[in-house]
Amino acid sequence: MISLYLPLDELAGQKGLNCNLAADFLELAAFLSRESTVLASAVMNEATIGAAEDHVDLADELVGNDELPYEDEILCGVAECLSERQNILGRSYPFQLDSTGDTVTFHPPEADDLIGPTAYTLCLLLSNLRNISPILDNSGVHPTDDEVRILRRYFQYFATAGLAAEIRGRAWSFGFPRPDGSGFLDKLGKVWTVLGDGLVEPQIGVPSRPKDDQVDVFAARLPRDGLPGFPLIAAQVATGRRYNQKSVKRHIGAFRSRWFGAQPVTDFIAYMVVPFVMERDRFTDDVRVLGNVLHRLRLPRRVMEAVSMVGTAGNTDLIEGFEYLSTAVEWLSGYRERAIRKIERKEHLS
Repeated sequence: MISLYLPLDELAGQKGLNCNLAADFLELAAFLSRESTVLASAVMNEATIGAAEDHVDLADELVGNDELPYEDEILCGVAECLSERQNILGRSYPFQLDSTGDTVTFHPPEADDLIGPTAYTLCLLLSNLRNISPILDNSGVHPTDDEVRILRRYFQYFATAGLAAEIRGRAWSFGFPRPDGSGFLDKLGKVWTVLGDGLVEPQIGVPSRPKDDQVDVFAARLPRDGLPGFPLIAAQVATGRRYNQKSVKRHIGAFRSRWFGAQPVTDFIAYMVVPFVMERDRFTDDVRVLGNVLHRLRLPRRVMEAVSMVGTAGNTDLIEGFEYLSTAVEWLSGYRERAIRKIERKEHLS
């Protein structure tokens, strides 16, 4: 707990209660605790410490301003937020709020149910990198640059699995760098050899060194008749704060025009995959701009469905990069253990 930071002005400032930030704080505190448990009241304890150190006037403002929520309202809001996550995600949610609302507990994934909870925890970490959230910034356990690259690579594979389940079909991890190390045109040609609708042929003036041209995943549910006109997803995977400025929906037309001589007659379905919990009041417009969105409260369940699909089909080639999901489970477990040891050393020295 001593290593995490929850600034009061971001928890309950003029913009209102940020219940998702507070819920993330408690989940991370439980995840980074040797006992795997944290009191829900830690939200107010840590926010008060932050106010005393960095926002001297804000604590008085919180108590004296009727427009800002009081402590009970904050705790109730956070409890509702955690309960909603638990109800939506079911077995893919690795945390539990007890029946009294007093404690939050992290349940490490069990051998028979690893992938969904790992997808959620991966999303949780990516949502709280220092350029997005203050919680881990000066904790001493913020992922290193190399670890961030690893997290983002794993998220690409979880996104591929989630989209395969979303469409109940086959999926390719197309984003650069690709798991098979292939070049852009080589990979696009291999995918379209399977899809069979359109002819890959770069047109005049296209970028000379494309990485993925904003498409990170293709997923399709192929018909047995081999004819066009089937569900076909083109998705972008985004982990940065400005994800809503990277709409693949707006780019699909350019992609088709650039890389195909005979363009596919099958329509592309635009998707965005992000690790964040989406804000309800703006989500409708996000879908309007970005296309369909797989986010933190949808992706873990889809990933669990992908595990069932592969188990039924007995073929990991159905979902490119699927074999790396178990590697992500091991990596995340190792990261947690390393982080806990760092926190314990810091507390011992203090």
